[in-house]
Amino acid sequence: MDASILIIEDDTALLRGLVDNFVALGYQVDSSADGESGLEKALSVGPDLIILDLMLPKVNGYEICDAIRREGYDMPIIMLTAKGQEEDIVRGLELGADDYVTKPFSIRELLARVRAFLRRHASSDVKTYRFGMNELDLESHQLFREGIEITLTTKEFQLLKFFLQRPGRALTREMIMNAVWGSSLIVTSRSVDRCVTTLRSKTEPDSRHPKFIHTIRDVGYRFEID
Repeated sequence: MDASILIIEDDTALLRGLVDNFVALGYQVDSSADGESGLEKALSVGPDLIILDLMLPKVNGYEICDAIRREGYDMPIIMLTAKGQEEDIVRGLELGADDYVTKPFSIRELLARVRAFLRRHASSDVKTYRFGMNELDLESHQLFREGIEITLTTKEFQLLKFFLQRPGRALTREMIMNAVWGSSLIVTSRSVDRCVTTLRSKTEPDSRHPKFIHTIRDVGYRFEID
């Protein structure tokens, strides 16, 4: 395992613990305790994944996310946030972060998220997605469930495609609206929720207990294939 990880965190004890854990697993790890040097390393080194605290001295996590994405880098970014910061989480996601972990967090949870993102980020140009008993063909715009075609509306297809191409990512309702509905003036967050409800009824083994499309309270949704 030789993936490179950059950890930007100003809590020295937490930073040391994270570095030690990832090094022990064979990752190439670089670190920074402030936003300015962290952003410089992110842009110069181009790591495979970044673990980023939001509240940093000199340059904060929002500015780092925004700068990285404006420079065209697409590596996964996992934010470290404090409890009760839903507005901060949404802002970070909309500036380009892929997911978040709330402090205090389990190191096993973070490691699992990192492994999943690195694995998924390595694959691209997929034309057919399989999840559970479902199969979505992007070229024919067809969804099959246990071999039987399930009719999707245009918006349901676009939403499912959007989810499948971003597995494991925390997605805000605003991000979903912009990607699926575009500049439509009549769409609201309730439109997203209604479309998710109908999509669950067509893809989930039990729509009351979703296995794939998970609701993130006060944030949006996360699609899990595994």
